[in-house]
Amino acid sequence: MALVQLIRPGATVAIADGMGAPRSVSAELSALAREAGGVRLVLGWLPTPDDGLDLEAFADVRVLMGGWGMRGPIREGRVTQVPCRWSQAPTLIESVLRPDVVVASVVEGRRGGWSLGAAVGWVPAALRAGASLAAVVSRGMPRAAAAGLSCPVTVVGEEDGPPAPLVFAEPEEIHHQLGERVAALVPEGARVQVGPGALGTAVLDAITVPIRIDSGLLPNPVVDLERRGLLLDDPVGTYLAGDTELLSWAHDRSVLHPIDITHDATRLVSSGPFVAVNTALEIDDQGQVNIEGPRARPIASPGGHPDYAAAAARSPQGLSVVALPAMHRGRPTLVDLLSGPVSTPGFDVDVVVTENGTAHLRGLSRDERSRKLRALWER
Repeated sequence: MALVQLIRPGATVAIADGMGAPRSVSAELSALAREAGGVRLVLGWLPTPDDGLDLEAFADVRVLMGGWGMRGPIREGRVTQVPCRWSQAPTLIESVLRPDVVVASVVEGRRGGWSLGAAVGWVPAALRAGASLAAVVSRGMPRAAAAGLSCPVTVVGEEDGPPAPLVFAEPEEIHHQLGERVAALVPEGARVQVGPGALGTAVLDAITVPIRIDSGLLPNPVVDLERRGLLLDDPVGTYLAGDTELLSWAHDRSVLHPIDITHDATRLVSSGPFVAVNTALEIDDQGQVNIEGPRARPIASPGGHPDYAAAAARSPQGLSVVALPAMHRGRPTLVDLLSGPVSTPGFDVDVVVTENGTAHLRGLSRDERSRKLRALWER
């Protein structure tokens, strides 16, 4: 069945996200949406731009997280951003944003059939809600999902090459300073969540004890952790976020799971110490975090930040850590009033780390938290 038979007037279409986002049918999808009229589009986390996707062809475009690939359209007001903690994404997909069709990349399953490749995310929720799966068969995608697909699959295209690699900036000296302070807080055997990028790389580079990785995005440093003998078990994530080395390493490993599993706070808390390591654009003296940008037009969504912070704050032997430089572009990152939304509340932040030191906040009053944080920035 061709894609044209799935795109009807007034339909809602979702495109799978992450490194597994299909690109080869974007131009065709856009043309069909323009011709049909009234077609709505739902997008998730797009780490790179999709040049074939014509946003103006759709009657409405909703973005759940955005990512680097959607910052331009978000800033320009061409799409509507829906703020949510990432554990809410499946609920939104199964209710108010329920798609009629989800377009996703698939790979051949281990035992026949089809499987998702470099990303799982919220796609299982869309399929549970009854969406038709318009599949783009990928010959270069790793087979990293823990479970295969049990729904009907309609093949609408093919892609031969691997997904575009995600390359992040190398850590600078300040990131290494932060990474060493954070690594000192991680007990042996703990499950650790980090984000991709310079800080996450620096933290995992500084780890010297065996740990488990339990994170929404699985970055390249997990490969090095295993190489150093410090990775316990297969990591748990819902997206791969790295280059060809990570993609090769993840092939035929059951490392990717639906958001319902990866961001489930009860699961995260129930299996020993859980340490969440995140950063911030700015923070106030109660530990409230803004990662979304300015109040007038945020360019990011909370994502998994509040999910993992809340879970780690409930872990008796774990910690919710926010690590950030004391200054950014010549201005202190500790502010009296956040310039944007509160992405993560202060009571879900246990420890704040800067290059100046570490402030432990768990169990403190509001006045005590304020004094601790202000003292950290005054050193």
